[in-house]
Amino acid sequence: MCALHGAPAGIFELQKTGSLNHPHSATRPRFVVEDGATTDSDDASVTGHEEDDLHDEEDVDDSVKEDMKKLEDTFPGISERFRLVNRIGEGTFSTVYKAEDLLYDHYKNDWDTFQDHQYETWTSPPSKKRRIEGEGQLLPIKRRLSKFVALKKIYVTSSPFRIQNELELLHDLRGCRSVCPLITAFRYQDQVVAVLPFFPHTDFRIQYRTFMVADMRHYFRSLFTALHSVHKHNILHRDIKPTNFLYNPDIREGVLVDFGLAEREGSEYTGTCLCANPGFVRRSRFLQSYYTTHVSTSTMSAGYPKNDSRPSRRANRAGTRGFRAPEVLFKCTSQTTKIDMWSAGVILLTLLGRRFPFFNSADDVDAMIEMASIFGTRRMKTAAAMHGQVFETNIPTIGEKGYSWEKLVKWASCVEELTESEKQATRLLAGLMELDPYKRLSAKEALQHEFFTDPIEHDVEWGGHPEDSADSVEEEGGKDEEADEVAMI
Repeated sequence: MCALHGAPAGIFELQKTGSLNHPHSATRPRFVVEDGATTDSDDASVTGHEEDDLHDEEDVDDSVKEDMKKLEDTFPGISERFRLVNRIGEGTFSTVYKAEDLLYDHYKNDWDTFQDHQYETWTSPPSKKRRIEGEGQLLPIKRRLSKFVALKKIYVTSSPFRIQNELELLHDLRGCRSVCPLITAFRYQDQVVAVLPFFPHTDFRIQYRTFMVADMRHYFRSLFTALHSVHKHNILHRDIKPTNFLYNPDIREGVLVDFGLAEREGSEYTGTCLCANPGFVRRSRFLQSYYTTHVSTSTMSAGYPKNDSRPSRRANRAGTRGFRAPEVLFKCTSQTTKIDMWSAGVILLTLLGRRFPFFNSADDVDAMIEMASIFGTRRMKTAAAMHGQVFETNIPTIGEKGYSWEKLVKWASCVEELTESEKQATRLLAGLMELDPYKRLSAKEALQHEFFTDPIEHDVEWGGHPEDSADSVEEEGGKDEEADEVAMI
């Protein structure tokens, strides 16, 4: 277990050369550092300005420089251990910085699978030529590649329990493939900094515009592998979204990060939800409810009761808007790891539909209206009743039946017909974005889907059309679909 240390004098002295065995397995995610993300640091013979010349300085805003300076001033000793490079992430509970590990060689870095490749042949720049006597050739010398880490500064507004929980979960997930390992953590007074590996990745705002189905297949194979490892430990990540899965398309691997909202399944037990009961029990209780016996189904309720005697319902609603599963919106008290699979389905829908963000709701009510626009009022009412809730809406544009995923993807991506590979991905999407969490695919089941086991290689760039689908477009397009599309818009 990684400990938090609070002594200012020895704040960075918990690791000595060869004296600390990191408890991480050697089976780390296979990541490499891109050339643009590395800097050629200096060996012992180059100091001062020569060292500065060897660093590829990043363009950093003045506000970010001031923020990093504040961290160095308020956290004693951190500048002796790390060289802060840039701010690479900022959230509700933490800020993440890219930093060079200045004392990398002083520790046993079992978390770094590329520590044997930390040197490369480097030729001095023309301004600092070293020539062999009697020859006009440049002398190639060995330079150590800079080792970067990610420093996660957890805000003091976070509860101590939340901080401890995140570090414990990361410790338990050590050795899991495609899951970010925890190197160590430090504390000074009320400040906590977690040290994590730095993983170069591509911005999702580029991925969703350029990814073909084959790229999506590698992306989700890595994501589902990470989720399978997390869910095997009965851990809910609770915040699956593109910015929390750092994917590198060059090596076709990604890493799952940010376990600030994660928790163990059943840790926040507030009572068993109706969905945990068998179907006949759910139906019996629903038929005996006040809504069924006193409220007319033909007319819609005028509003809320003036004196509602029902007890308030509390459930964990943590997550990011647009990625919350329906059971989270319906305040289910028996949430499972399937909430992460719904969020993964939203990412797949975003990639197939070429729209980001796909759901853009302001609150839970708007989020349920967005879902009802897709699934229809009939399925939304069934899903609500499954959790002992009632769903009603008087929006006339929301139909009763809803739309198929294939039709929705075509409308969203502005194409007339999907390729066979896109249709296969859409079938996986239907299994992920299932309103009933007990029918939704698990991470293990998703990896066994035909999308991965029997892939269809019938892929074209976005906006293009398969050569053999030109005739089928006119046959399937009719007045009914055109009318549905107008109603959808």
